[in-house]
Amino acid sequence: MASSTGFSLNFSPLSTSLKHNQVPLHGISNVNLLSLPSLRIRPGPMRLRVSCAAKPETVDKVCSIVRKQLALPEDSSVTGESKFAALGADSLDTVEIVMGLEEEFGISVEEESAQSIVTVQDAADLIEKLVEKKDA
Repeated sequence: MASSTGFSLNFSPLSTSLKHNQVPLHGISNVNLLSLPSLRIRPGPMRLRVSCAAKPETVDKVCSIVRKQLALPEDSSVTGESKFAALGADSLDTVEIVMGLEEEFGISVEEESAQSIVTVQDAADLIEKLVEKKDA
């Protein structure tokens, strides 16, 4: 089964307070260990970051909706990394953005999911997850 979302793993060193062979996996379950014999990693603890990126067209559409809801100029810089608060959105603006996204994509966003949206990328990732769930 092919997936239209991106997937990446990023490793970065943590503090040296852990032993060499320990990797902290706080809040992560059902993780299988992967052996990469040709990969050279510096000894020491590492931080694992997993991200699933929404399609660029979804991110672009979310950027457009955010610009419209916040009455930002078309040439204003709104990217996946843009935080709603940094764009000048207050809590009411964020609710209106979510309502606009629900209408545009034909989805329903639960309140607890809406509260976890901080960036444009968060919104786009959630939208793709909900659209996929709706279409299944």
